[in-house]
Amino acid sequence: MEKEYAIRIKDVTKMYKLYPGNKARFLDTFGLAGKRRLYTPHYALNNVNLDIFKGETVGIIGTNGSGKSTLLKIITGVLNATEGEVEVNGRISALLELGAGFNMEYNGIENVYLNGTMIGFSKKEIDEKLPAILEFAGIGDYVYQPVKTYSSGMFVRLAFAVAINIDPEILIVDEALSVGDVFFQSKCYHKFEEFKKAGKTIIFVSHDLSSVAKYCDRVMVLNNGVKLKEGDPAEMIDVYKRVLVGQYPANGESTEAAGSVAPENTNEGTLEYGTKEAHITACYITDDHGLKTSAIIKGSEFTVHLEIFFEEKVEKPIFAFSIKDVKGTEITGTNTMFERAFTEDVEAGKTVTVSFTQKMDLQGGEYLLSFGVTGFHLDDFTVYHRLYNALSVSVISEKNTVGYYDMNSKIEIDVK
Repeated sequence: MEKEYAIRIKDVTKMYKLYPGNKARFLDTFGLAGKRRLYTPHYALNNVNLDIFKGETVGIIGTNGSGKSTLLKIITGVLNATEGEVEVNGRISALLELGAGFNMEYNGIENVYLNGTMIGFSKKEIDEKLPAILEFAGIGDYVYQPVKTYSSGMFVRLAFAVAINIDPEILIVDEALSVGDVFFQSKCYHKFEEFKKAGKTIIFVSHDLSSVAKYCDRVMVLNNGVKLKEGDPAEMIDVYKRVLVGQYPANGESTEAAGSVAPENTNEGTLEYGTKEAHITACYITDDHGLKTSAIIKGSEFTVHLEIFFEEKVEKPIFAFSIKDVKGTEITGTNTMFERAFTEDVEAGKTVTVSFTQKMDLQGGEYLLSFGVTGFHLDDFTVYHRLYNALSVSVISEKNTVGYYDMNSKIEIDVK
């Protein structure tokens, strides 16, 4: 049986004119520039093609500025394409900018009817959906107050409840499943799964690669407005990881050695201190393919790399790294003394490279890495160089358990 199209994106290009100043804009707008081109063209999207079939969940991933949100706005009709066309077969509910279209002077109930009407529902249809919307939002009697009096959490809860309970044929989600507290997020994901099971068509845009891997049937990678590739989620996440560190150019040909490009996950505000007899000159992470990265698949091997230059001779230096969560809780770490891996003196002028390889068993999420070179000088513990929160890393997981790390339990159940 031939699949039915939900959305067809054909040769879509969106070009913006960037002017050096208002005078150039004025002259061009009123046709006074003659044959001169007074603007620089900027392509937010350039000849993008994508077919989405009914019942599919398709992810769109890419760095900030890659064109993801622009594409969604063209699909929903908020923006017009410069070239190309989009065919949509079904009623859309879009979670692009939560609360867009809300009137701040209206109360919650009035805004529910306002948004429902904008989407195309009659008053009777909204009446039927209102109880489910209010129950999902869970903001109690505040729904009768002007939304300008709401906290940011209450505002997004109501906006999400309106969008998700409209029962569309096509749902578009742009970075909107992390609103509210952990309990509301759980409700959002549960509703998202209900949509998927019901055979709705879903376009999912997120930097949460774990959710992309878990929910999407197919993924497209955008970079600088250009479609790089589409296919299996795990493969496309790998492409995205290479984009993050400059190892996947627009022509699709992979660059050479992993050590040639510095990762973009370095923290410019890193706290550092130490006596500097030895100092860390480079730190980065590679994945199980040996590629520099800022994203690791849970369960795979990864390597932490350090390069240290010695200004002076140091007796038996100790090299270390540690991992914290974004709240600053120290989770794990090790050093060459614990591992009994290096007990030699290092002469002045030498550079030492250190690599720590291990399996990633942390839960999906964002983490920060810190590094250190220490030792004992005349029996006194000495810090030669420490870098706090020097790198960030995303752990991509299709399955999270309780706590910080996965015990990788093997389960057997026998029913008699």
